[in-house]
Amino acid sequence: MDVTTCLKSLLLAIQQYRDSRTAQHAAQLQKQVEKLSGLKCEQLLSSAQALPSECVSGLVELAGNPSTSPTLTSSIISLLSQLACDDQSREILHSSYNLTSTLAAVIHCHSNTPGEPLVLQCLQVLQKLTYNTRIFQSASYIHELITFLMTNIQSQNEDVVMSCLGLLANLCRDNISVQIYIKSLDNVKQFYRTLINFLAHNSLTVVVFTLSILASLSLNEKVGEKLFDAKNIHQTFQLVFNIIVNGDGTLTRKYSVDLLVDLLKNPKIADYLTRYPHFSACVSQVLGLLHSKDPDPAAKVLELLLAMCSVSGLRSLLCEVVFKPAGLKLRAAGRDGGRKAQCGLALVQWLSSPVEGGESCSLQVLQLLSELLEVRLTHWDTGEWSDSGRTGLHPAVCLCLHMSDSFEALTLPLLCSEDLMKLFSLLLRYFKILKCVCGVSQVCAEALLKTLELMSKLRQHVKDMETSFYRMLQDQRIVTPLSLALTSHHRDRVQTGLSLLFEATPLPDFPSFVLGESIAANNAYRQREAELSVKRVAVQEVPPLRTNTSMLNSSSVSNKSVHSLVEKIQTGLEVECVKDSHVSEIIDVYEQKLVAYASKESRLQDLMEAKALALSQADRLLAQYRFQRAQAEAEARKLAGLLKDAERRREELKVELSGQVLEVERSKADMEELLQHNSRLQRDSEEHQALKGAYNTLLNRSETERLLKEVQAAHVSLTKQTDTLRKNHEALQLQIRNLSMSLNQHFALFLSGLRAELRAEEEKVKEKEQERRDLEETVDVLRKELNKTEQARKDASIKASSLELQKSQLETKLKQKEDELNKHSAMIAMIHSLSSGKMKSDVNLSL
Repeated sequence: MDVTTCLKSLLLAIQQYRDSRTAQHAAQLQKQVEKLSGLKCEQLLSSAQALPSECVSGLVELAGNPSTSPTLTSSIISLLSQLACDDQSREILHSSYNLTSTLAAVIHCHSNTPGEPLVLQCLQVLQKLTYNTRIFQSASYIHELITFLMTNIQSQNEDVVMSCLGLLANLCRDNISVQIYIKSLDNVKQFYRTLINFLAHNSLTVVVFTLSILASLSLNEKVGEKLFDAKNIHQTFQLVFNIIVNGDGTLTRKYSVDLLVDLLKNPKIADYLTRYPHFSACVSQVLGLLHSKDPDPAAKVLELLLAMCSVSGLRSLLCEVVFKPAGLKLRAAGRDGGRKAQCGLALVQWLSSPVEGGESCSLQVLQLLSELLEVRLTHWDTGEWSDSGRTGLHPAVCLCLHMSDSFEALTLPLLCSEDLMKLFSLLLRYFKILKCVCGVSQVCAEALLKTLELMSKLRQHVKDMETSFYRMLQDQRIVTPLSLALTSHHRDRVQTGLSLLFEATPLPDFPSFVLGESIAANNAYRQREAELSVKRVAVQEVPPLRTNTSMLNSSSVSNKSVHSLVEKIQTGLEVECVKDSHVSEIIDVYEQKLVAYASKESRLQDLMEAKALALSQADRLLAQYRFQRAQAEAEARKLAGLLKDAERRREELKVELSGQVLEVERSKADMEELLQHNSRLQRDSEEHQALKGAYNTLLNRSETERLLKEVQAAHVSLTKQTDTLRKNHEALQLQIRNLSMSLNQHFALFLSGLRAELRAEEEKVKEKEQERRDLEETVDVLRKELNKTEQARKDASIKASSLELQKSQLETKLKQKEDELNKHSAMIAMIHSLSSGKMKSDVNLSL
């Protein structure tokens, strides 16, 4: 089954399980997940197709759902881990599908059982996802994840401690927010003590993870200064280098390299490494790892070497190790002796025959060689070249530009025309020295032409590359490499030279005449070499004649070309005319002619040299003029572009200005309204101040006046309340009369009993004050009965009770000012008034 059909079946199974979470649908979904896991789908996420995206989104959603069974969740996570096979896929899963937070949520749901296989699987996948990835501590479930990791690390749970340490090392590395969050926790000191105890663990992987966490959290603190001080740092270097060289796993070696790279960012530790006595031996051993064709460990080793190049004190030491035979091996490895092979050869192998997937390694090697060669050229001159330096650099020069199409595609976002111009100038300078020392003109030609070939391929993809390419083609310094390529015996070199010649011929400043002279000189040299080789073969086969040698020795002409021609003629005569008696006379004639030709040749040679010098000066001046003209045109185009940008910006600013003018007008109107409102507020403030002053004046009067005003105000209020009560009483009388017909019988019986009780109370009041209290209790009982009868009146009786309460309060105040005798008299009068027919009013008065 192909991948597309399997994805369609998987998407259908996801939808069915999402609609109905039955055991049958779960089994079908798990079957489809396992079927897709068995197919090769490494580049599935990078295809940017809709079907894989929907499938992965559904799987991530199901994995994060707590109701999904652990078995199905484990199968889904296993498939997602298989899809995260490269950096691009891991980044897509982290940023587009939020898989990191989903796995953190799964761990949080099963945090009570950290030894569960699902939790361990999530930790391993998270460690894979978060490597070299920035995780924000504000993301979902990240705080819970950090708490879970620290808790299990402190509990020293052997089942998950290694995965927890590795994941926490990823989260802490180059992540300030996570570091600050961990340092703000209350148990951070106890956590530091636990990590320090882990440094004595028997697993090197655990030690490396622990050192990485400590370096991220405490490198610039007191704990880190004590841990990585001068006494302990050499042991740390030895341990890290031993793990890198002799480590039994790629994971441990990878984290060891990251640890050393992080330590080198600290200037003090970088200075310690420059004084480390075994640095050269360690780096030699590390370079030996590049002989392997696995791109992943090679990339980490090259990352470490580039980090060392960033330290000025280590760059020169590294240069010496790369371009010279390696020293002793690591002492900790238990082996000694020197390495005969050159360390730089491993770097060259990654450029000469890059393996599939190793394009990034080739790019790192180019960057490393560029920095090291720059250091080497600043210290070397033509008299300081050693055999080891030549043999170490020769293959690098030959092969450093043999790049595949995939590698060129990888370097497109990183290259610019200025970089290649600097590289071209550096190569010219370097190969000039190399040619003078070693005489490898074909190597020089190949390197420069490969640079031009690279620029030719990239000129349509990199900005300003085409202009730089044509400028280089018109440089007279490429004449010699181009002529050597055109006259080479190798087919690929000739084809490269012809392709560049085809590009350069239409250019106005291309030195075609000088190129023709150089090609002719190369051909003449090759012909002369061929003739000399034929002559040497002929001399070996036929013995020379011993005639007229004294005449040749007495000749005044010492020109080498004349002697060579005489030797050729003499050799020809020796072969064809061995027995001719007039040989000496013929030789004399030819010798005289040759002397004349030699003198003419010397004069023509002088003229040609003068003419060539004049032509070179003229070409140089023309090249300078054209170069200046090209620069002027480029500046003019740049200025024109800037002018267009300025015009466009002016129009934009004009539109913005019009909008801002309208905004200013609206702001002015708002300002006027605010000013008016402010003036009103100021007037109110003045009135408030005046009232406040009057109030303060009133407060400063004597206490007697204040009390008088209070009494007067109370008197007025009571007067108003009395009038109000009177009016309400008259209104209630009318209402009571209307109700009296229905209540007469009830009131008659009630009043007769009340009259008897009141009479008894009158006698008791005269005797005791206690009897008065009993009467009040009886009145309260009567009041309750009255309230029950008045429920039919609803709102009217509620108002009446309110008014009665106010009146009773007023009477209470008045009774306090009267003596007890008047109170008893009022009660007696109330009882009599109840019997006279003013029932309701008198009852209210008594109440």
